[in-house]
Parts: sequence; structure tokens; C-alpha cells
Amino acid sequence: MNIDISNLNFSADGLIPAAVTDAISGKLLTIAYMNRESLEITLREGKTCFWSRSRQELWRKGETSGNFQHVVSITADCECNSLEVKVLKDGPACHTGADSCFNDVVYESDELSSFSVDSLYEMLCDRKANPREGSYTSYLFDKGIDKILKKIGEESTEVIIAAMAEDRTETIYEIADLAYHVLTLMAHVGYTPDDIRKELASRHVVDKKTKQENSTNS
Repeated sequence: MNIDISNLNFSADGLIPAAVTDAISGKLLTIAYMNRESLEITLREGKTCFWSRSRQELWRKGETSGNFQHVVSITADCECNSLEVKVLKDGPACHTGADSCFNDVVYESDELSSFSVDSLYEMLCDRKANPREGSYTSYLFDKGIDKILKKIGEESTEVIIAAMAEDRTETIYEIADLAYHVLTLMAHVGYTPDDIRKELASRHVVDKKTKQENSTNS
């Protein structure tokens, strides 16, 4: 449901919190505040503009750093007193140069912490920077790109064989092996999961546009 900004519930000091998330990865980038004027600027320009509580002035993200945030969507919560702003970013979201402002872990459950491609990629990058004796990943990095590419070829063949046999369990297992070795290659050459997400997202946009054109033509 689309709502007008006049229906938003700004606080007594005229502000509304905005959780800025990466439209591709879903990662939380920062929590900022908007007043009505900064929200109107954001809607008009398609780039995030906030209200700086410390400086008491409008703050266009990227104005000095060049790390603009291009707005994909803005969604209000059920009480219309906070916003989620999904963006495509030109660079780091944090003034420290980090991808996100949220990096310092206060607590994480060993039992409930969730797996992610990003955490696996970070582990692989750590193994490359800090080799460990007896680590298979460290062994691959030590042998270099030829060995990594050979393993990707072998695992691709294993996926095909398992899929041809219609063995679901084995196919999933081999796809996981292939994914691991592809991520190892990415860590070795410096490609990131975000690079892949952006490429897939660009194809998604093209696919949606094609579907809309076909629908119009029909």
C-alpha cells in the first residue's frame, strides 16, 4: 500500500528514524534521521538526504565523500513512525570507510548464529591473509589459481553427474562443494559477493523490463 508522507508520524522534534539497508544484500548499513524537508529532498532527487542531529543541518549522503546512496524504495513500519530505506550505494556507508556502520559485535549466539555467504567469504579471505597449517583452504591458496580452477572443473563435473542421476542429496552436496570452490576463487582474485549480487540484480532489472514490454505488446 502506498501512503503519502503526510501520514507519517514524525516525532515531537520533527524527526523520523530511517534504517538504511543495501537493496542487493539486505545488509543494514546505518540508522539515520529524516525530517520532512530531507525526506522530500530524498524523494525528489532519488538519493538519501538526512537531518544531522549533531550539526542541526541537512546532510546529503555522499556530498563530500562521493559515496551516494541511490534510493530503491522507502517503506514505513506498521505505525508509520520509522522507515526502511533500501539503496544502491556508490561506496562505503560508514564514515570510517567500512561497508556498514554495524561492525562491532556485542553478542552472538554460538548455537543460533546463522550461516551466510558473506561470512563464509570473510572466512576464506582470512585464510588467505592468515594461512593455517592443515587447512584445506590455506592449501588451495598456497597452490594458487591453477589448482583452484582445476577443483572448480572437477566439482562442476560432479554436479553434472549427480544431477543426471537425479540424486537430490548428492547433487546438493556437490553444488555446495562447487560454491565453496567458486568463493575460494573469488577470495583469491578479489571479487566479492556484492560484485555477483550487483550483476544478478542488473539481470533481474532487464528481465522485469522485458516482461513489461512483452505484456504491453500482447
